[in-house]
Amino acid sequence: MNVMVMSGTSDAVKIISYLDAMDDTVITATTTTSYGAKLASDAGANEVNVGGLGVEAMLEIIQEKNIDLLLDATHPFASQATETALEAANSAEIEYLRFERPAIPYQTIKKLHVVNDFREASKTASELISKTKNGKIMHLAGVSTIPQILEKISAHSIIVRVLPSVYSIKKCIELGIPSENIVAMQGTFSSEFNQALMAEFNVDVVITKESGESGGTLFKLEAASQLEIPVIMVKRPEIKQLKKSKVYSDIPELISAVKKFKSNLG
Repeated sequence: MNVMVMSGTSDAVKIISYLDAMDDTVITATTTTSYGAKLASDAGANEVNVGGLGVEAMLEIIQEKNIDLLLDATHPFASQATETALEAANSAEIEYLRFERPAIPYQTIKKLHVVNDFREASKTASELISKTKNGKIMHLAGVSTIPQILEKISAHSIIVRVLPSVYSIKKCIELGIPSENIVAMQGTFSSEFNQALMAEFNVDVVITKESGESGGTLFKLEAASQLEIPVIMVKRPEIKQLKKSKVYSDIPELISAVKKFKSNLG
């Protein structure tokens, strides 16, 4: 069986490891970064394609590698990648399975503002910090979303935590974020660590996104809640095309579905 895994998340790495343990399974992974490519390769991917793929490029790989199954394990906010994968799978008439991180329970979190997108988050943050002492916002939602936040917020008001990569740090500086406001770290951090960081910078508002438990969202919410800091959380984008697809939120269940599909191939 030839499987194409759209990777780039910790969930995808685990899925590739499971697939690697299956007999007669060849894994072609895709990822947008060289770091993600290394993780996919270390997990057992036979080949990794680095860089964003359009429908035509994806179809070329599907045809070249004789792909039987397209497994989409991209980030919940990578909606464009998922839409591309769906279109490519439909065009190639191959099986498509989606792994979607389970949603987190956030109903008990204090001072939580749930919004639809980052422009709405910027507007809400602007309203909230106008009533605060320090006017500081901690942004915990990735470097790519900072431009939307800056539509209503001054770059000097934001403390950003981003990946420790040249691209991320350079992007922050280009956007006008002061160097002392850039925290470059990689990992999923505990509630206690997040709380210490928020307290250290005396932040008044936190911005994050609903990335699921493996993305560390719950730890961020719990930390802010303990400090009674308002949190603005951006909801996951809704992908209407997925309503007709097979979506799994449990990795063992997904692997069981893959094994069943493999046995049906004969």
